[in-house]
Amino acid sequence: MDTLQYVKWLRGSSPYINAHRDRTFVLMLGGEAIADPNFENIVHDIALLASLDVRLVIVFGARPQIDEAYRSAGIEARYQPQGRHLLRITDDTGIRLVRQVVGDLRIQIEALLSTGLPGSPMHASRITATGGNWVTAKPLGVIDGIDFCHTGEIRRVDAVALRRQLDAGVIPLLGPMGYSPSGEVFNLAYEEVATAVAGALRADKLIALDEEPGLLDESGHSISEMTPRELETMIVRRREADIPGDELLRQLTALLEASRAGVRRCHLVSHAIDGALLQELFTREGSGTQISEHSYEQLRPAHRDDVAGIVEITRPLADAGVLVQRSRELIEREIDRFTVLELDGLVIGCAALYPYSEDQAAEIACVVTHVDFQGADRAEKLVGHLEQLARREGFTRTFVLTTRTSHWFVEQGYRPTTLESLPAARRSLWSPARNSKVLSKTL
Repeated sequence: MDTLQYVKWLRGSSPYINAHRDRTFVLMLGGEAIADPNFENIVHDIALLASLDVRLVIVFGARPQIDEAYRSAGIEARYQPQGRHLLRITDDTGIRLVRQVVGDLRIQIEALLSTGLPGSPMHASRITATGGNWVTAKPLGVIDGIDFCHTGEIRRVDAVALRRQLDAGVIPLLGPMGYSPSGEVFNLAYEEVATAVAGALRADKLIALDEEPGLLDESGHSISEMTPRELETMIVRRREADIPGDELLRQLTALLEASRAGVRRCHLVSHAIDGALLQELFTREGSGTQISEHSYEQLRPAHRDDVAGIVEITRPLADAGVLVQRSRELIEREIDRFTVLELDGLVIGCAALYPYSEDQAAEIACVVTHVDFQGADRAEKLVGHLEQLARREGFTRTFVLTTRTSHWFVEQGYRPTTLESLPAARRSLWSPARNSKVLSKTL
């Protein structure tokens, strides 16, 4: 990537950086991801997310590492179907191996997160990660005569304690284990831990890392977005295929359950492709598959958290003279006048409505859509929404002042009019230097 391409990419990623700041993401890392040669790059990307003030929780698995520990100890692993999963029966010897493996993996992840050599991507990152007994579990018990021993199920997640860690800038690190009030340790499915944690925290995203770069349709084409209902259909097909040791099925089931538990966005991203996580989070195209009940766009009143996004999308047009310059402070003071169009946490459009009650008129101003999301009638949607607001508030007409977009407003039903038709208070603010044209529409 040359310097100009890098600059363009950085500019294009800035809306996503703003949207993800202070959001809570749960990363679901299987043991396969940790064993992959690309895992060190994933840790670098985690460090970058942390530096951008993303609140991160890491939930990791250890299934292949535990299987290897069983083989090395000469112990045959025992499994039993339970519900939708094939669960390990964890006896006394098995839980000792699980504790050893999970502890070693946690130390490995903590060591990578602590790397800070000059010249490395982690230099000066100063990341603090910590484990804890945030997951309370109980034994699965005896089912159909089979004693699952130290294999457990989740009772609850201590979301309050986890949030305290996040508020302190710490990355909580959870393995596939839970603890009972009596001091027992239980082996859990890490996918279930991730789902329970994401739901308890009301996380903004649950991100699963798998070997595959997202999901494919029946024609072999990548699926960038799908709804939980569509995901459920895919899960049913995979269950019918009865693929032995289907790790992807476990992850998809976790994403579906998290979505139903209120997690707004779930993602499946490759752990084998360098940079896939960043591409999914900071580019329009993404790199994997996103699962969301509602795709996507919502029109809503602006609030103070939107100021940065409004500044971001209006600045280029203001610098070009298309819009009147508005300082951040002015936008913040007038934020109640703005309506925004939001997509996945990003402000991709805005417009403002200024009332002039004595003339039963309202000005529509600052109509902008993000350069990457122009089209799809988004500007029309914004203007139409403000016209409805004006109509409900008893105004009889709306008007606009524009230097470059008069033809577009004519297409929306506005007609050229004179400066004298403006409310007196607005006419006094008209700038001869800009020489804006005045257009009006009867409601």
